[in-house]
Amino acid sequence: MNIVFMGTPQFAVPSLEMLLAEGYNIVGVVTQPDRPQGRKKVLTPTPVKEAALKHGIPVLQPSRLRAPEAVAEVAALKPDLIVTAAYGQILPKSVLDMPKFGCLNVHGSLLPKYRGGAPIQRSIMSGEKETGVTLMYMAEGLDTGDMIAKVVVPIEYDDTSGTIFDKLSTAGAQLLKEQLPLIIEGRAERIPQNDAESTYAPNLTREDEKIDWTADSESIRNRVRGLLPFSGAFTLWNGEVFKIWELSVLKENGGGSGQTPGTVLSLSDKGIEVQAGSGVVLLTRVQPAGKKAMAASEFVRGGQMKQGEVLA
Repeated sequence: MNIVFMGTPQFAVPSLEMLLAEGYNIVGVVTQPDRPQGRKKVLTPTPVKEAALKHGIPVLQPSRLRAPEAVAEVAALKPDLIVTAAYGQILPKSVLDMPKFGCLNVHGSLLPKYRGGAPIQRSIMSGEKETGVTLMYMAEGLDTGDMIAKVVVPIEYDDTSGTIFDKLSTAGAQLLKEQLPLIIEGRAERIPQNDAESTYAPNLTREDEKIDWTADSESIRNRVRGLLPFSGAFTLWNGEVFKIWELSVLKENGGGSGQTPGTVLSLSDKGIEVQAGSGVVLLTRVQPAGKKAMAASEFVRGGQMKQGEVLA
């Protein structure tokens, strides 16, 4: 049986590695084009491409999978099954209809909640206590296909998007391993989604990364850890971007009564205390504009920020 695997970030690699370890015939991998990364803008392959090349698997990197020439390239691989995991492009109907065993998706949420491109980050930012992986058949709508099976993963208090990505990628590979024989034999479940219970997790924008100091302290903490370790959250200090990589909640409600949200209440060896809309947070790892990330205590020793200043 010919399998084409489609995926892009590290999240997808355990599923690809599992398929190879189990002896499935991966005839090709489709992933996003190489992108420039870092300050020097070095053209960098995706983690899935690196894994595929390590195993000598042919790699396709169409900028638009919908383009007729890209569809033709996939068809030439004669897939009996397509497995996707965080590929990053919507599959056109011409590709969905191609394999006789259909197209599967390892999705990083408990569908029908958090359909879309950023389910893990959005679930943490929303303060959810649990998330999970859903193995599903793909359909033309966005993450609307029939579900096959799910696995629930708790979101611990100190989890970030990075730790949850790791947990879900491992859980997703295991779920795929368990269900794939049933799918091939035609014995897997096919559970329609209840659209009335669906929620949407759109891709993150620059505005999502900006701290809203009028929010309560726990909501601010959820935003920061939901963006860690990827883009990171930011505020504005002296009109420049001031990134916040880690913080803790000092007071959930009240504290610093009468202070404008965003006001720097104190600076110490513990970090920077900031007034939230309700409660107080302690910034413990920050990154001023043009500098590397550092402990907030190290930044405080520089003496540039003053008590009473307001972060915007």
